[in-house]
Amino acid sequence: MQISPNTSKWYQNAWAALIFFTRLPFWRIYQPPRESYRTVVEFWPLAGWLTGGIMASVLYFGSMVVPYPMAVLCAIVARLFLTGALHEDGLADFFDGFGGGGHDRQRILAIMKDSHIGTYGVLSLIGYVALLFMSLYCVGDAAKAALLVLAADPFSKMLAGQIIQMMPYARSEEEAKAKVVYRKVSAQAGILLAVQGLAPAVIIFLLTELGQLPHIELLVFMPCLVMYFLYRLIWHRLRGYTGDCCGALCLLVELAVYVGCLFQL
Repeated sequence: MQISPNTSKWYQNAWAALIFFTRLPFWRIYQPPRESYRTVVEFWPLAGWLTGGIMASVLYFGSMVVPYPMAVLCAIVARLFLTGALHEDGLADFFDGFGGGGHDRQRILAIMKDSHIGTYGVLSLIGYVALLFMSLYCVGDAAKAALLVLAADPFSKMLAGQIIQMMPYARSEEEAKAKVVYRKVSAQAGILLAVQGLAPAVIIFLLTELGQLPHIELLVFMPCLVMYFLYRLIWHRLRGYTGDCCGALCLLVELAVYVGCLFQL
């Protein structure tokens, strides 16, 4: 059976996203062309199904073996190893740059590119992990928490990925850490991105119907509000995004889903 050019490109781009956003050896099976790495954001939520699925599995099945708090911690660590702390690195650089660079655009970009971590970066990681752990711990039920993780991971990546449509890249391709600038999403790719990210909403809807989550609107409103304010901050300071901004957006938007859930428990 002959594969159409469009299907072949989607296959290459999806494979590039799995290689780029995880540390699993997908590259041993297939190495997509370099051009495919410009489109990884289009399949970012697909990688989220993998990372969120593994994190949710460790949390749920781990709770059958060890106490629930330990299962939550193991789930967080599992995703860190799975992604190589890619987004957490972006979060630390984001806070270092915006915390130490003031309103000087070039200084913010220089700090974010520096491989050394600063005080703001350390504090942001400690605060993020603490809030992530406590929010999942306070859910109190392993099955519900696992479903939330499975839903929130791809949803947050879909929402954070909109940043490439909202503003230009803040650096040139040569200055980029990964030496790649993401291309803007076409209408067709945008539909595919939305399907990947919004499909988990079915899980949240089912929890709502079962009476586990009384107000689905709050679960959607909170991350969208966080996304909006971060977008305004990034635009005001940089007039463009970087890969570190994408990583920070992803984690903070996802965290907003869990925090929003706590207001309803």
